[in-house]
Amino acid sequence: MKLGVPKEPEGETRVGIVPSSMKKLSRAGFEVCVEAGAGLAANYNDEDYEAAGAKIVSRKEALTCQNIVAIQFPGVKGIAEGTNLACVSDPFRHPEYVKACMDAKITLLSMDMIPRRLSRAQSMDVNSSQDNLAGYKAVLLGAAHVPRGIPMMTTSAGTIRPAKVVIMGSGVAGLQAIATAKRLGAVVYASDVRKSAAEQIESVGGRFIEVDGMDDFEDESGYAKPLTPEFIQKVNDTVCGVAADADIIVTTARIFGRPAPITVPSSAVATFKSGAVVVDMNADVGGNCEDTVQGEVMTTENGVIIVGTSNLPGTLANTASMLYSNNLTTFFASLVKEHEVVISDDDDILVGAPEGSDFYVNGMGGVLICKDGKMHPKQTRLAGVVE
Repeated sequence: MKLGVPKEPEGETRVGIVPSSMKKLSRAGFEVCVEAGAGLAANYNDEDYEAAGAKIVSRKEALTCQNIVAIQFPGVKGIAEGTNLACVSDPFRHPEYVKACMDAKITLLSMDMIPRRLSRAQSMDVNSSQDNLAGYKAVLLGAAHVPRGIPMMTTSAGTIRPAKVVIMGSGVAGLQAIATAKRLGAVVYASDVRKSAAEQIESVGGRFIEVDGMDDFEDESGYAKPLTPEFIQKVNDTVCGVAADADIIVTTARIFGRPAPITVPSSAVATFKSGAVVVDMNADVGGNCEDTVQGEVMTTENGVIIVGTSNLPGTLANTASMLYSNNLTTFFASLVKEHEVVISDDDDILVGAPEGSDFYVNGMGGVLICKDGKMHPKQTRLAGVVE
């Protein structure tokens, strides 16, 4: 069995498989073919791959492997019919990728569709591994741009009070952001539409911001449910009120398959103090802050700094690649049956939980998007997007 690792497009510094995964992949029966230079941006040299047992090849040869691991969707050019392509295709926002794979009869395995509540899926959950790093880096970016120290310091010249940090949203990324800010010495406040998140927030050192009328707005798959405009406004008003005197505000709200909700409107930014930093973790999908400019760091008229850095995991390419590679290595090893990769409708990771189970949600399937030129029948939510 051959597994190809193509070089990612310009702007993506991560790589799909790293040298430390070679041992496990080899034991599972894979011959790994890595495009020359694929890991350089993440500080993995071709020599490292060769020493670990991988073969360095051209892009053409990497794309002709029966199985391909990538981070960004690599396109279908040069990929043969029947190939298993595993990547983060974000099919709800990029239905054209699904259509291209269907037309080319490529089996698309979109790793961002992992059924995260299945315990067996947790070691394959690329969303969690990358979000953890993103939450960590978001706080570091805030600390780098804020014009003051973070921890309390007692000096001969006087005592410096700790910085105030507000984290909006407390999923995987948010909890890591809270923990990181707390470790830096900040006083941390955090919000979430899931009331059950209060205990998690407090466990990592945050102070929960409660909103009147709050319920547990979480769907069965573990993602936040869409909220009514009225309640969104109430949450925005309450949390932005707490953030009015904050030094760093990190926004993390991301709704699966939908544009990022606005949690920091321009009117709120206008009330923030000069020198405050807003780090928008969702600049790539529209942004949580109304004033965010994707890929840029800008300063408003009232002196608020807004960080719209995209692909936060990619700023930690070495570690992010290692975690992603661990996820994909475990995933592909789980598919091997009698020395071949088997794409089975009996695998809940691939097709989602069976109807009637505790994890069945709206007919939504797992990572298997399309095969043999057809969308998998479990992808009922996606069927309305791909025409």
